[in-house]
Amino acid sequence: MSNIKDKVVIITGASSGIGEATARLLAQKGAKVVLGARREDRLAKLVEAIKANGGDAVSRVTDVVNPEDSKQLVQLAKDSFGGVDVIFLNAGLMPSSPLSALKTDEWNQMIDVNIKGVLNGIAAVLPVFTAQKSGHIITTSSVAGLKAYPNGAVYGATKWAVRDLMEVLRMESALEGTNIRTATIYPAAINTELLHTITDKNAAQGMTELYRKYGIAPDRIANVVTFAIEQPEDTNVNEFTIGPTSQPW
Repeated sequence: MSNIKDKVVIITGASSGIGEATARLLAQKGAKVVLGARREDRLAKLVEAIKANGGDAVSRVTDVVNPEDSKQLVQLAKDSFGGVDVIFLNAGLMPSSPLSALKTDEWNQMIDVNIKGVLNGIAAVLPVFTAQKSGHIITTSSVAGLKAYPNGAVYGATKWAVRDLMEVLRMESALEGTNIRTATIYPAAINTELLHTITDKNAAQGMTELYRKYGIAPDRIANVVTFAIEQPEDTNVNEFTIGPTSQPW
């Protein structure tokens, strides 16, 4: 029997890309999925598609920057399915640019979504997981959270931050005996909407060419999220670096 069947899984950034692919796959495997994103129309279509396929799904318009939205998403999981087993904090932005371009609004936006958004999700779910002494927190970092790249200073900084806080979360939950599992995912070139936020012309051109050459489908990440959840409760695979076989870095 699958370790996923009947698990209640919250997914942020669920309206496209990695979030959408993961929602579809987990629902197909019997999970009850609770979907959060900003685009109501996309969420509604996804819920409809999952239900039409025999799955269980609910959604709520969620801006991860607002702590109250994350709390409401956790509440929706409890109200709809009686609890939460897994949260996949996947919402993220990547408006790459050189620091000298001084796109400070975009810097702040990345910090708000990529760091504070993850922290808001953790804060919303941690009391539930601590009380039940079980749970799984999964985040999408990036290969930019492992290596430094030109045009990626602030994006990379946010993804390094996620790497650190997830490792500390893993250590603390082990020390506290709360059995909370963690998994941080470091995707390389995965074809999602991530490039759409890049306003710097040169950065956009470079990234588009890179993804066109190497990019693979987001369901490849969904497979890995599924693998992490499927492990026995006493087993924690806390880091996954994933990218195209053909991508040399």
